[in-house]
Amino acid sequence: MILQALYDYYQRKCASADPAERLPAYGLEEKEIPFVLEITADGELVQLRDTRSQDGKKKVGRRYLVPQGVKRANGIAANLLWDNVEYVTGIDTRGKPERVVEQHAAFRARINALPESTQADTGLQAVQAYLDKIDPERLAQEPAFAEAKESNALMSFQLHGEPQLVCQRPTVASAAMAAGEPANDAPTARCLVTGQPAETERLHAAIKGVWGAQTVGANIVSFNLRAFESYGKRDRQGENAPVGKPAAFAYTTALNHLLGKGSRNRFQVGDASTVCWAEQQGEAVSEYDTLLADIFGHHDDPDAGVKAVTTLFDSVQSGRFDGTEGAARYFVLGLAPNAARISVRFFHTMTLAELAPRILQHLEDIRIVHSDSMPSLLTVKRLLQGLCLATKTQPFGDIDRLPPNIGGAVVDAILAGPNAPYPHQLLNLAVVRCRAEQNVSYPRAAAIKASLNRSIRRHPQEKEFQPMLDPDNTNVAYRLGRLFAVLEKIQEEASGGSGKLNSTIRDRYYGAASSSPGTVFPMLLKLKNHHISKLDDRGNRMLYRAFQDHKPDDYIGAVLWGPKMNEIPAHLTLADQGRFALGYYHQRQAFFTKSDKNPSTESTEEKQQ
Repeated sequence: MILQALYDYYQRKCASADPAERLPAYGLEEKEIPFVLEITADGELVQLRDTRSQDGKKKVGRRYLVPQGVKRANGIAANLLWDNVEYVTGIDTRGKPERVVEQHAAFRARINALPESTQADTGLQAVQAYLDKIDPERLAQEPAFAEAKESNALMSFQLHGEPQLVCQRPTVASAAMAAGEPANDAPTARCLVTGQPAETERLHAAIKGVWGAQTVGANIVSFNLRAFESYGKRDRQGENAPVGKPAAFAYTTALNHLLGKGSRNRFQVGDASTVCWAEQQGEAVSEYDTLLADIFGHHDDPDAGVKAVTTLFDSVQSGRFDGTEGAARYFVLGLAPNAARISVRFFHTMTLAELAPRILQHLEDIRIVHSDSMPSLLTVKRLLQGLCLATKTQPFGDIDRLPPNIGGAVVDAILAGPNAPYPHQLLNLAVVRCRAEQNVSYPRAAAIKASLNRSIRRHPQEKEFQPMLDPDNTNVAYRLGRLFAVLEKIQEEASGGSGKLNSTIRDRYYGAASSSPGTVFPMLLKLKNHHISKLDDRGNRMLYRAFQDHKPDDYIGAVLWGPKMNEIPAHLTLADQGRFALGYYHQRQAFFTKSDKNPSTESTEEKQQ
């Protein structure tokens, strides 16, 4: 199903009316070629041109459409009219001169194997003339050659005065595409992707762009040669699951395009490189093609996610998905590195009508009150960053410290259904990080609320938590979290307002209060009386207003001694510690609503978040 969906995506892109969106035809590929040997029709070197441009901290070569590269491990196999310095020039860069001689011979043999009609091409004859009299000393005089030799970089040929590479000339490109077609006497098998007879691809092209995988790429479809050698069938490698060469080229090209740099169809969450796309709807391409990446990704346009959510919500509300548009299928593929191969972390396919409520339910689950300085839409990455320790390079949280599977597991839960549970680690990490830093931040509170509400919907024994303070929620742990925020507020006002103290009871007692409240709260309630006695007239007015025109003791009584709570429990479970954190966060945010904000408290609260 995965290969079939990618094959269909390739066919759609090949038929695109936009040349910039069109994918390479069978037998060709886009490749970054950093250096180009510019030669005359007589084979004389004009210059070694450096095509690279600065992209951030590194230089990136220009991308060209070239004949598809061969797959090689330790063997010798040359690409057609483009390859590294050793293959193209025969100059040793790694101290293995004997091997370089064989590589250069293979490069020339690949050119000589082209049909006679192609051999007559002016550009090809110029390349052969240059290779016949190649002068390493002349080449070494070129300013760019030292860098090219040091990195054994890729290079190709171009006729002086012509815009395209020699391998892009029509006759050469046609020969490259024809070379991929099976010979008349080649054995064929029924392709598992297309269902048509085709020559089986033995070694599938590498998939690049998966975070953490090898630089040269890895495979999602591969077969160990030893398994075939043990039965004396070395030449039948890959035929146990036959994929035709055209289909293998199509799915690998499509997947590499989706994973490519700058692709709007991909987003990274932890170690899960995720791509998404929608199937074509008749003549029109779905405007929801990059929907999931826009919402959950981390792109240059910070408003892309909000726009995508608005579009999605409007589509659902207007009934747009009730017709044929809602029946269009949507695909989400999550990939992660696994030794020499790429593992499929998850693959979801569903209609847009099924996808929309799942995304909106997730956004509702993580929706929670927050300060105006915080983003209204939490991407999955931003949500997970809040569960990590902040560093200088990653002030929102070092996501590289997360367990490797959690990012993909969260996306998997979002797409599995509106009531599918989030991974247990999400709640665990959020609670532990709150205790470690004595701070319940916006992303952590959102993660806790989402995890608890999905659990409640699966086992409905209590009411779901609201985005803002819920005074009617009678859960003991939730009310204890509220009480802790109340006692902290009393302490702050007794000291002249927020920001006046170097540390509050939160900095000293949050961890103990959230896990073992029975041992901490009696002492804090006694300490509260001391703080109230220190309040001046201004402090009393502020406190009275913050407690919704109630006296502090009356407010505490309403929070603490409500129904179903006659004593403070000695210990709280992990889930109840999450409820405690949520109660604390809600109550703190209630103290800093717009009606109660003043310049000092507002700035302090925003710093805490």
